[in-house]
Amino acid sequence: MRVSNRKKRGVAVDLTPMIDVVFQLILFFLVSTTFALLPAINVNLPESSTAQGAEIAGITITVQSNGKMWFNDEQVSLKTLGQKLASFDTEGKKKDEYPVTLEADENVTNGSIVKIFDILREQGFVSINLRTSDK
Repeated sequence: MRVSNRKKRGVAVDLTPMIDVVFQLILFFLVSTTFALLPAINVNLPESSTAQGAEIAGITITVQSNGKMWFNDEQVSLKTLGQKLASFDTEGKKKDEYPVTLEADENVTNGSIVKIFDILREQGFVSINLRTSDK
């Protein structure tokens, strides 16, 4: 009977590089998801010195100076805006409590904005915020 004085070497896996890669992936996804909040629609917002901050949530209606209108990220017209609002799912909230943000270029006429307000009220949305830029 032979007795061996050799020690058996165990196999060890270094987890430090894997943890570094996972941490970098988490950071990448956290940073990249914050850039997708606003659609890339160019609007020259009017300036206001008394504006108060509001959370941008719910419905966003954007009107450009050339007359193009966007419902969230989908292009619509005044005629189809009412249909989109009527079929919009408010996720169980009442329509009069669901927030709507209106982003209108400073060159859009007052009449166009009033028409949009009328359509919103006809569909039951009354919590409307006007988005402006700081001076």
